[in-house]
Amino acid sequence: MSAAKLPVGTGLVHRYDKAANPLRGFRSRHPVWWRALTTAALVAIALFATYHLGPTTNYNLGIAASMSIVILGLSFLLGASGQASLGNGAFMGVGAFMFAIWANHHTSTPVVVNLAIATAAGAVVGLVIGLPATRLRGPYLAGMTLTFAFAFQSILSEFSSWTGAGSGLQLPNLVTAPGWLVGLFDSSTPPLTANDMWVADIAIVATGIAFFFMANLFASRTGRAMRLVRDNDVAAELMGVSLPSARALAFVVSAAYAGLGGALTTVVTASVSPSGYSLGLSITILSLLVIGGMGTLTGSLIGGVIFAYSTNWIAWLVAKTHLNPYGNLATNLEGIIFGVLLIVTMLAAPFGIAGTTKMGLTRSFEKRRAARLRSGGG
Repeated sequence: MSAAKLPVGTGLVHRYDKAANPLRGFRSRHPVWWRALTTAALVAIALFATYHLGPTTNYNLGIAASMSIVILGLSFLLGASGQASLGNGAFMGVGAFMFAIWANHHTSTPVVVNLAIATAAGAVVGLVIGLPATRLRGPYLAGMTLTFAFAFQSILSEFSSWTGAGSGLQLPNLVTAPGWLVGLFDSSTPPLTANDMWVADIAIVATGIAFFFMANLFASRTGRAMRLVRDNDVAAELMGVSLPSARALAFVVSAAYAGLGGALTTVVTASVSPSGYSLGLSITILSLLVIGGMGTLTGSLIGGVIFAYSTNWIAWLVAKTHLNPYGNLATNLEGIIFGVLLIVTMLAAPFGIAGTTKMGLTRSFEKRRAARLRSGGG
């Protein structure tokens, strides 16, 4: 019996498709296992790729993975709960400096434990900021987070003995590739190649875990409650959702992801500086979220890749246009390009690259499926 002979609109066609397609049936019956398997497969492919890539590409992959976690946290805050924040660059700095300070004073602590500490530090600061933010909405909330982002560098300077003041902190030999990984390379290969691969692998695995948990959070009851708060807070209260708790939780999750992303950036770069976590970084994160696609997992990855390679692209553009690399135009070119990309995206693809692409693919699939049903092709 073909799917074309089944009545459309009764759900029988979908049940028939699931029976004919075991993967679709498994995905609907065991969504968590499906997400775990697909995430593990993608992470395994990425880990395999790092072995065949050079140090520079692995470095960029590590930066892209780290930043995608930060963007994903903001995507949950803004895309799921509807709360605007301009402070995620500062939350990222909290995780980065917490990781660096702890690693400098506790050199024997494993990297995984350091990452957990940095994530917890970001979550705590997010809770401190999020509790009063539950009483604010719209531009007032954005203004509060903007104040925190603006004051973050001044806060760091007050603890210069810990943060290294303007010079920041250096973490040489922070992560060393294990012997079994070094043994996979030819003896003539520099040790730095294996270390760069190992650092990228750490960032990729952490990103896979972070994305897996966020995918489940989006699909959970908590995620649905967040979207209800975003769409209609009155209806959310009538459904029994605590608005202060939901908004505070969104801030905690977003700040925790920013802290983890900042810590991973420190692992990749082996250094941290207050100048790297200015207000401009928070605005850049927000721009990348809109460009990639708000409320989507793929959009966060797209934003992370754009951020990681933007420096190389801008340097290439400056060289091709013969601009003075130290002039005002060249030094501000990144902000100009991101601003133009943001405007173009909002006009041409208001749901971001990932959101607009997904909508286009879904519509194309539905049109083809409807055509097959009309033609009796099944």
